[in-house]
Amino acid sequence: MTAGHTFSDILSAIGRGWSARNCDECVLSLALKLEEIDPLSRLPVLASKEKFRFLWDGAPGRCIAASGRCQHLDLSGPRRFELAQRFSDTSLSRLIDVTPEAPSHALPRVLLAFAFFEETSERHRTQLQPPALQAILPRWQLSRQGRDCWLRLTAVATHEAESRELAERLWLMRELLVQPLLKEMHNPIDFSVGLSFPQQWQDTYKLALNRGIELVNRGTLDKLVLAVRQSISLEAPFNPLGMLSRLRLKQAGSCRFLWQRNKHDAFFGASPERLMSLRKRRLQIDALAGTASPGDNGQFLLHSDKDLREHELVVSSIIDQLQKQGLAPRRSRQPQLARHGRLLHLHSPIHACLTHQMPLHLAGSLHPTPAVAGFPRNEAMNWLRTLEPFERGCYAAPIGWLDSEGNAEFRVAIRCGHYRGHTLDLTAGAGLVRGSDPERELQEVGLKLAVLAEQLHLKSNII
Repeated sequence: MTAGHTFSDILSAIGRGWSARNCDECVLSLALKLEEIDPLSRLPVLASKEKFRFLWDGAPGRCIAASGRCQHLDLSGPRRFELAQRFSDTSLSRLIDVTPEAPSHALPRVLLAFAFFEETSERHRTQLQPPALQAILPRWQLSRQGRDCWLRLTAVATHEAESRELAERLWLMRELLVQPLLKEMHNPIDFSVGLSFPQQWQDTYKLALNRGIELVNRGTLDKLVLAVRQSISLEAPFNPLGMLSRLRLKQAGSCRFLWQRNKHDAFFGASPERLMSLRKRRLQIDALAGTASPGDNGQFLLHSDKDLREHELVVSSIIDQLQKQGLAPRRSRQPQLARHGRLLHLHSPIHACLTHQMPLHLAGSLHPTPAVAGFPRNEAMNWLRTLEPFERGCYAAPIGWLDSEGNAEFRVAIRCGHYRGHTLDLTAGAGLVRGSDPERELQEVGLKLAVLAEQLHLKSNII
């Protein structure tokens, strides 16, 4: 389908798709090219009748919005990456795509959000926690690459008349999306929470921080990444789209994301860390560790023994995991400096070419990297369960998508917030290695929380 095709052309494509089915019930997926629009600003229109909303706003000019659930899977347990791959393969292979000429950015996708741990801990099971895996084949998908924009509808059809109704729904949604937006819908952007940012986290964090530094200094662990959570009570409903729109300018090098289960539960952020990106079997990973404060030109990081050791631990661990999967990864000789908003980080890109490896098996082998958990991995995760007085949920876990051609992208969900009811949780962490200074680690966590608070227009006196 091209921009000049008519509604009759859509009906004809749907008819051919229905004829190609091999059972009474089938999943049809059809796409339609649109004039250039912004998926972020149109997400409220796309999801006007849907609970689930998704946004993936990454490289300049590339944005994906989605809503609704055609098929979904929620579960917990040690096989979650394996079962997520199986669900994705089954869902994407069984659907009938009646628009094979759609470009890569408009392909059908399965959206995935993992929790940090494979199971919720016993002491937090009374709290409302997300499943360890959420996998969704969305009903609606609106994607843009540069000026090229496509709308996709994926739904189950049980008879031919129902398949024709899908064409009508697609056409109607197109008409709604291309209409000029009302001012209040076009600008969900100036919403400000208007509350002060409390600092209760420090006393609790100091106790865990001192214990963590003791563990790395005596050699029990090589690294431990301790996180802190600050919960803020809100006086009004929170709309994350405004903040995500602002972050296009303030965090242009990051990937803005939104995973909204319903109007009362939204997980969102701007992640600078790529767990993995897969394009035509070519893999790219970002190793990110070491943080400099605003005003630092980064030279401190490049000459800091502590930060360089921490960074090398992350790089070598990722390389080791990739080699265990039969890959031959390549890395840069020296870390580079990467700026994400007000923060500077040490960054080493890692590349490899896949042969037979499955994307989600690879993601499962990488998660969690020492950048967000510690090393050795299992021992570090056990200590996190002991020292962190909250459930991480989706913080520092993989979030992303897998498409029908096997391409995939997953980010590590950091620089994020989780809105539930009248509470907004902000989470940030710092990596501890031998020689870590408690005051500097406190300052780093405070800085990261302050950046989050600034993005939300909260008043903060953290640093």
